Amino acid sequence: MSDYSIGKYNEHRPSMYTSDLFGKPGSEHRDIHMGIDIGAPAATPVFSFYAGSVFCATVNSSSGDYGGTIITEHVIAGIRLWALHGHLSHHSVQCALNLKKFEAGQVIGWLGQPEENGGWPPHLHFQLSLVEPKKCDMPGAVSNIYHLKSLDIFVDPRIVLGNLY
Repeated sequence: MSDYSIGKYNEHRPSMYTSDLFGKPGSEHRDIHMGIDIGAPAATPVFSFYAGSVFCATVNSSSGDYGGTIITEHVIAGIRLWALHGHLSHHSVQCALNLKKFEAGQVIGWLGQPEENGGWPPHLHFQLSLVEPKKCDMPGAVSNIYHLKSLDIFVDPRIVLGNLY
């Protein structure tokens, strides 16, 4: 069995999200994944896909949330976009708060252990947004009610990561 895995964008995950954070089962239950998950061992470095700046960094500490979270801001071909890097170590957040600007390929964080990443097996949740976040968070999963609108806001991360699957 490999230490590495991929969780797909726009993937329906009907029984994965069980914490209250995702709502109650039914039409408003948030179970459509809007990012790409890259499973790897804890402490694996996370590299920037493009030059940019740290928009915000925090620890979203609720059970099932992101734990260490960094949102970066980028301008590519004149288009502004924001990238959420979730399930990181708390140390990543402290480093990001001091980082400000970075180049493509620069380490911007490390995958966190379950006790610091929201209680998940170690992985990176990577999500893009064309809309500036109002706080240091993005809904990593959405309900069927908001699904189509969310596809316009949270674009497929493969546009910057390449064809991972």
